[in-house]
Amino acid sequence: MKVYQVPVHADQQLIEKIAGLLMQQMTRHDSDEAYQLLLNGINEALTEDSPANILVAEENGDILGVAFFNVGISLKMGGPYVWLNDLFVHNDYRNQGIAKKLLLHLIRWAERENIRGIELETGVNNSVTKHLYNSLGFHDIVSNRYCFNF
Repeated sequence: MKVYQVPVHADQQLIEKIAGLLMQQMTRHDSDEAYQLLLNGINEALTEDSPANILVAEENGDILGVAFFNVGISLKMGGPYVWLNDLFVHNDYRNQGIAKKLLLHLIRWAERENIRGIELETGVNNSVTKHLYNSLGFHDIVSNRYCFNF
């Protein structure tokens, strides 16, 4: 299995594989509309000036896991930081260390890019991912996240 950053202007077949995998976590959305939104977001992320990046874990042409993140500027960190929007592993390949490999790749990438920190969120009852994040040095931040949609 290899983990790599998806290049800008990746081929459509790879983009569709990534969207197909991410559809597994979109259980409460109309599938055609949600799939099109995913494709649009992935395509926009893979443009030259996008702050977004995508890492994939791939084996034998199959996408087993995806990490989708954005680089922003943090006032409290005094510089660039990563917001990990999505970390998702195909249901058939969970508990095999794929999420850990994606996170380690992200951490190494962030260090090379002089990123000051990585932030993310997970469900309060998701003990499996909490354990993973804590095992890699992430710590809890007490916060509530809000959203406003147009």
